Amino acid sequence: MILAAGFGTRLWPLTIGRTKPAIPFLNRPLIACTIEYLRRFGIQDLIINLHHEPESVRAQIGDGSEYGVRISYSIEEPEILGTSGALDRVRHLLEGDVFVAINGKIITDMDLTAAIESHRKRRAMATLVLRPNPAHERFSEVEITPSGRIHRFAGFPDPRAAGTRSAPLMFTGIHILSPEIFRYIPRGVFSDFVRDVYPAAMQAGEAIDGYAAEGEWYELSTLERYLSVSLAFLAREGRTFIADAGCRIDPDARVVRSVLWKRVRVERGAEIEECLIGDDVRIGAGERYARAVIVRAEAASGSVRPEKAQAGEVRGENLVVPI
Repeated sequence: MILAAGFGTRLWPLTIGRTKPAIPFLNRPLIACTIEYLRRFGIQDLIINLHHEPESVRAQIGDGSEYGVRISYSIEEPEILGTSGALDRVRHLLEGDVFVAINGKIITDMDLTAAIESHRKRRAMATLVLRPNPAHERFSEVEITPSGRIHRFAGFPDPRAAGTRSAPLMFTGIHILSPEIFRYIPRGVFSDFVRDVYPAAMQAGEAIDGYAAEGEWYELSTLERYLSVSLAFLAREGRTFIADAGCRIDPDARVVRSVLWKRVRVERGAEIEECLIGDDVRIGAGERYARAVIVRAEAASGSVRPEKAQAGEVRGENLVVPI
């Protein structure tokens, strides 16, 4: 199951008119990375839960045949159900065997087969795939016992401690779950795995394990992460920017380390550096922008800025949000 129902508030204004997993990553919907990751490890039957702007995913992904998988959708209406509440709604499709639940906003190449094998061998009720957090980024610490059981979910690490102590473990958003987990998922209400389900199961003595994996892992839930990860992938390919279909860049314009969505126009003498440019934006002649997200002000006019979102300002026909 791909968990894709979130609002993506920290990615506003990129999530105006689309949900977070529908945002383009290197000219493809972000959720396609998760679908292909699961398919690579032999998982072909998928459920995607949706709430905010559900058609933005369904219109791009369809039934999954383009990716060699079979997709069912669970549309959460009228209220969103949370990470574990989402599973309650489709438990009849998941109760037959071990299954994977994964966030739809990550990019990774970690060995999923090894994590599943560990889960089966240890007969755990749940196995959370973990990874080290050497930079002490703002991800909750997960403490495990020497035997691999999760001891507790702690707070955020102190970034000032990076390099002064061993890297804490963090949760990657990938769960390997046995059907018995449904004993701890309440029926018909909002619930969250880390806040509600796992603490209750751990208190009851159930085997909730952590599996420390190696490999690359990226999470794109903020504007800064979305930009930095995009630029890192472009650098591997020897490119400094990417432009989607229909973009027009004047030969006398300067575009550096930036991501341009569909039909962007960059006119003569304009300069953009480390920017995210939304669909149909026009960067006028001589305009200069750096470290900003730019979308059409008209597209944002009916959108209320979420509380967690960065504020921006209207400049001409565009809404500009600093990164």
